[in-house]
Amino acid sequence: MAYLQITLDISNENRAAAAGVYQKYKKPFMTTIEGAISKELLVRDEDVQVLHGFKTVAQAQAYLSSALFTQDVVAGLKPYLNSAPDVRIFDVM
Repeated sequence: MAYLQITLDISNENRAAAAGVYQKYKKPFMTTIEGAISKELLVRDEDVQVLHGFKTVAQAQAYLSSALFTQDVVAGLKPYLNSAPDVRIFDVM
């Protein structure tokens, strides 16, 4: 199993709109992305994180170059980001 963690710097006033992007693309992620196991939105005072579960690290890496991610999710979130996202992939041992 692997996790893709994307940490987003989003101002409080834009978090509801960003959460809307998350909701809009959660189902397509779960139904069309190979190896997708889970997708969770984690909200903290200092940032917002999206935690994606995959069967393998390779599938997590492939998602980052998929049309769903590059054309839909990134484009949808771009107006709400204060800085570039921090993207990390973790392999569960």
